[in-house]
Amino acid sequence: MIKRTAHDTIMRLAKGFPVIAITGPRQSGKTTLARSAFPDKPYLTLEDPDTRLLAESDPRGLLSNYPDGLILDEVQRSPHIFSYLQNFVDAHPVPGKYILTGSQQFGLMSGITQSLAGRVGMIQLLPFAMDELERGNKLPESVNQVMSSGMYPPLYDRDLSPMDWFPAYINTYIERDVRQLINVRDLSAFQRFIRMCAARTGQLLNLSSLASDCGITHNTAAAWISVLEASYIVFLLRPHFNNYNKRMVKAPKLYFIDTGIAAWLLGIRTEEQLSFHAQRGALFENLVVTEFLKSRLNEGRQADIYFWRDSKGLEIDLLLEDGGNLTPVEIKSGQTVASDFMTSLRKWCELSGIPDRPALLVYGGTTSFANGNISIVPWRKLAALVGIHSL
Repeated sequence: MIKRTAHDTIMRLAKGFPVIAITGPRQSGKTTLARSAFPDKPYLTLEDPDTRLLAESDPRGLLSNYPDGLILDEVQRSPHIFSYLQNFVDAHPVPGKYILTGSQQFGLMSGITQSLAGRVGMIQLLPFAMDELERGNKLPESVNQVMSSGMYPPLYDRDLSPMDWFPAYINTYIERDVRQLINVRDLSAFQRFIRMCAARTGQLLNLSSLASDCGITHNTAAAWISVLEASYIVFLLRPHFNNYNKRMVKAPKLYFIDTGIAAWLLGIRTEEQLSFHAQRGALFENLVVTEFLKSRLNEGRQADIYFWRDSKGLEIDLLLEDGGNLTPVEIKSGQTVASDFMTSLRKWCELSGIPDRPALLVYGGTTSFANGNISIVPWRKLAALVGIHSL
């Protein structure tokens, strides 16, 4: 089993909080992480109808059966249990007593904020990061394979083909979760919507255009995006608002939590197909952005990553914020570094008032080197790079 970076974070949080909540997409390894971190705790899942019925009919009785605490999986399935957890925690505030997992932000977060505020250590667990796969000697040699296969744990801990797994995951989990959160009357329209989202990976989110292309209303598009974000399918990268005397773009950029799902929705079935696909650059950008996101979330931190674009088209793919310090990152999928790859970085550094500010260029090649203040890093060394910039 590949050890998750978040394991140490959870053990740290469990020393100070009576409740630990692990949230993230389905099949990202939340249950495996919880049970490996706390092997002596009893385990219950509220996906089980009998357990859920007991939680709904007699929550006090259920919790009383486990005086030393337990792991409660998919806890958002029984929202009113949060109030009873509060009573048990306040009566006996033992650190690390209850471990909760959930795959929908709406249900889990509303229960925590209403009943367990100040009592919960939170961590968001996404699919494997590249450094985790590298530690487990399972990181693919080809970046195309990384992007097309994605990094969901079932694809690396069992003999399972992405061609078999992705359609089942999309049908079984994504569409079911959507139905639990909102009433989707036209499933075919939703399926078209999520594919249109994949085609817009790395682009500014334009809900009006997206709605028009899918034949739905603007409000429906907004609701469906919110559900995909809450279910950890898509991620909205927000713009950074230090304007440096220029008008700023205010719309977020749309990415998928996992490039494998985006690639599948785009009709990409093999890494060879990805080599010449029009969306290869966007998927490479998606890969790099989510690697920085995973690194920070695995440490139990706020993401604090942004992009920057002004009204004249000058853009920085990624801004990493650390205690008020900003590091700009340019992302290029090509294997050869061209001189114009660094133009935006240099212009932005000048606008920021610190022309020699450290900057990063992540590209699809194999060699690391520097050009002035710009560190040029190949994709495979991204694992080490994100660790440095998550501290």
